[in-house]
Amino acid sequence: MKTSVWNSGRGAHKAARACASNSARSPKTLGTLAACAALALAGCAMGPTGEPPAMPQPEHYGAEAQPAQTVAAQGVAQQFVTGAQPVPQWWTLYGSEALDALVSEGLANSPNLAAADHSLQAAREQLRGQIGSSLLPTVDAIGIAQRQQAPAIPQFGIDQLQYAIFAGLIDVRYTFDVFGATRLNNAALASRVNVQAFQLEAARRALAANIVASALGVATLHAQIETTEQLIALANAQTDDVHKRYALGSASRTDLLNAQQSAASIAANLPVLRQQWIAMRHALAVLLGRTPDQAPPDLDLASLNLPAQVPVVVPSELLRTRPDIEAAEAALKAAAAEVGAATAQMYPSITLSAALGQAGFSWPVVTSGAGAIWAIGASLTQPIFHGGALVAQRRAALQSYEAANDTYRQTVLTAFQDVADRLAALDHDAQALDAAGTSARSAQGVYEDTSARYKLGAVPWYAVRQSEQQWRNARLDEIRYRGARLSDTAALFQSMGNPPADPSTLGSDRAAQTSTTAAASEAEAKQGK
Repeated sequence: MKTSVWNSGRGAHKAARACASNSARSPKTLGTLAACAALALAGCAMGPTGEPPAMPQPEHYGAEAQPAQTVAAQGVAQQFVTGAQPVPQWWTLYGSEALDALVSEGLANSPNLAAADHSLQAAREQLRGQIGSSLLPTVDAIGIAQRQQAPAIPQFGIDQLQYAIFAGLIDVRYTFDVFGATRLNNAALASRVNVQAFQLEAARRALAANIVASALGVATLHAQIETTEQLIALANAQTDDVHKRYALGSASRTDLLNAQQSAASIAANLPVLRQQWIAMRHALAVLLGRTPDQAPPDLDLASLNLPAQVPVVVPSELLRTRPDIEAAEAALKAAAAEVGAATAQMYPSITLSAALGQAGFSWPVVTSGAGAIWAIGASLTQPIFHGGALVAQRRAALQSYEAANDTYRQTVLTAFQDVADRLAALDHDAQALDAAGTSARSAQGVYEDTSARYKLGAVPWYAVRQSEQQWRNARLDEIRYRGARLSDTAALFQSMGNPPADPSTLGSDRAAQTSTTAAASEAEAKQGK
């Protein structure tokens, strides 16, 4: 593709130069130039079309096809709804008003989002300015008032002349976009603005997902800490009991040391969990736009509902729902337009200029009819030799386009991998949680049976403590796997993206003028290609 575009461009370049040479000798200059422009545009494509490369459309995301639903764990078998549309506000499916409030607060108060939004609005204003200055004539008012001294002709007996110059005029200039350089530059900038818009949307979704993941992580760690504290209390009580038995001679020193070691080992886990818990609370506060000392209260893990259905967007549709893929496509279109703009710089440019005003060597002359001045003309500029700069710029633009093409392909592949990993994680989370739940229920049954036997005098009290420790340990694993299942569900919702949206509607600016002008610029650029 690169060779054909380049060869055709060189042929049209030669044709344009020949036409420009002929038009300089022709009385019908503008008509000849228009014909040359049509000939050059018909003989070449200014650059690539900017369409994204064809990507594979796998039947399923992972190495193995995802099941229709997960195994039932804690009474919930999550269904994978293939072909469903993404859920924009998926966090509401957890059924927690406190979680919804945290996400809303974070989206409203995040300094990072606000900075990205301001950058987007700045880019849109720059686009407005570039489109206005490039597609419309420039009109300037010029005023001159100066006193000059210059050498005179000696033969007249005067060595120096002193005189004043006064002038005021309106200058109008317009450059015809014959070969599409202006339209292509505008289209490239419009696509760059779209990249920022999609990146802002990706940042919004990532922030919401991070808030949910952090809130779920804090709730999970809180439940783990509570269970660990219960285990520590049981282990200490067991150590005290063994110590009493050791004093009475019914337990050996080894039994006492084993009990002390077990209690210390369990207690060592608590500071680690507390550090993770406090660090995650601090991170959550910052995500919400607060200082760490204003961290919100922890959510109750047991009160959170697991969404029973999760959407699985088909691979072909995923290209339109993920903002990171849409940003990569917009960057590809910008790179294609930049190739066309670099090509158009190698062709002639035509500028019309006109000026009208008053001038003279004195104010009476300036204000009289004798001081009227005007000028009108046209200029044609054809690059001939720039030390290879224009050719090098075009080659650089082509390489940038190929890089954008490869980046798009990699972004799509990474998105497929992301979805595949999330689907597999949810399936395995359900299996692990189901096994952990079975283990916890069995351990609880053993504890209840042992307690009943103790009441009958069939077993000693320390046997009850040991069975309760086994139950609490199994419960700790169940809490951990439940938290992982909730978090991986959030990650899957995040990986599905959002329903397709017009980039001009993203961000706080909803000005229709910008989107309309940018869309028109892109349409004109495509026609110019």
